[in-house]
Amino acid sequence: QVQLVESGGGLVQPGGSLRLSCAAYGRTGDIGAMGWFRQASGSERIFVAAITRNGDTTNYVDSVKGRFTISRDNAKNMLYQQMNNLRPGTTAVYSCAAAVRKTYAALDSQQLYTYWGHGTQVTVSS
Repeated sequence: QVQLVESGGGLVQPGGSLRLSCAAYGRTGDIGAMGWFRQASGSERIFVAAITRNGDTTNYVDSVKGRFTISRDNAKNMLYQQMNNLRPGTTAVYSCAAAVRKTYAALDSQQLYTYWGHGTQVTVSS
């Protein structure tokens, strides 16, 4: 089993920045790709960004390209997301997700991911 714990959320003004972190615990050697998803109140959970195990491939939803950067440190069992130029429409709970190694599906598909964190709230408001 793998446990994921997010941190770094908060209240930020439009145009501001936040850095989200996700710590992985347990059988971390089983983790393959990792990703970030977000769910706004009353809406479905949607894909934001993902990264392969060795970091050689990343994928972003079009609306965050050029503003968000996903990265990971496997030695520390950490996943990060730097979010710049935040917009009010990005207010949501952001969740970290981890796939099991040698599981094959599109990086932006929720079906790829086996483990999920509880999420951290990001509120973009003036």
